[in-house]
Amino acid sequence: MNDLQAIAGVLQRSRKIIIGGHIMPDGDCVGSVAALGLALTQLGKDATMAMPDPVPEIFRFLPGTAAFLAGENALSGDYDTFMVLDCSVPERLGALRPLLERRRLTVCNIDHHVSSHNFADYNYIDPRAAATAEIVQDLCALLGARITPDIAACLYTGIITDTGSFQYENTTPDTHRRAAQLIEKGAPAHVINIQIYEQKPLAQLRVLEAVLPTLRLSPCGRVAWMSVTKELLNNLQAKDEHVNGLINYARSVRGVEVALLFREMAPGRYKISFRSKEVVDVNRLAGRFGGGGHVRAAGCVLEGDLPFLQSRVVEAALEEIRVSGA
Repeated sequence: MNDLQAIAGVLQRSRKIIIGGHIMPDGDCVGSVAALGLALTQLGKDATMAMPDPVPEIFRFLPGTAAFLAGENALSGDYDTFMVLDCSVPERLGALRPLLERRRLTVCNIDHHVSSHNFADYNYIDPRAAATAEIVQDLCALLGARITPDIAACLYTGIITDTGSFQYENTTPDTHRRAAQLIEKGAPAHVINIQIYEQKPLAQLRVLEAVLPTLRLSPCGRVAWMSVTKELLNNLQAKDEHVNGLINYARSVRGVEVALLFREMAPGRYKISFRSKEVVDVNRLAGRFGGGGHVRAAGCVLEGDLPFLQSRVVEAALEEIRVSGA
């Protein structure tokens, strides 16, 4: 079922709702969960907002995030509906995944990843949406919720972070119209821009300084990759959230079509992020390793020795470049 009106009906009938997103939440995930939570509370619903991981510091300025529950702290409630936002597969729910196994709990899944799976009772997946926040914006309208300045700020944050401030090719005329509507409703665009892009923690810049020397290029100059170890983060007293955005430096190298970031999650276990500029479908590339995402941004998790994994993934990226004619 791909019917947003049906999901609105579920929420209207629900008594106690938990709204959750994916591990290592980004701006679209945090903004979408916060916006829907605020909207449902406005409508008199008992709504709990939750994340598998704590909200990254950079997004804690958003209204509603102070009330988020993290990880297992969210599992004790007696919920009748679980709203899953911006999460393509159950594994990405992390500590919230046990909620899927509860009896008499209706699960609704809203997402915009092209690789998203139908794992819920009700699924609404629209890969044409630039961000899950765009879909939540439509859901708020179906519910009859008033878009307050707080809700507008959360939705606007979701849209700008998933479009790279309207730079990525997922940006459409409709995306700009939606953003304009949110600014009209009170979203402080300039304040949000400062909070996200001009208030970086010093630890994030220290991580950038340490990771840039790991930048490598394939002989043809079409693939670039970097790596981040747990030891590096520990030595800098940095968190996983301080790695966000690093891959864009590899992607920005002139001539590069595919950028990769290898992030150590545990000994011998790595999260690989994929980005492309114009031609290569990195959702398909990540799919070769059991991952997925978007055409220009995707990811997967692999286990093994880092040099071997880098060689394997870089070769696959080069194959995709050759096939695509990039």
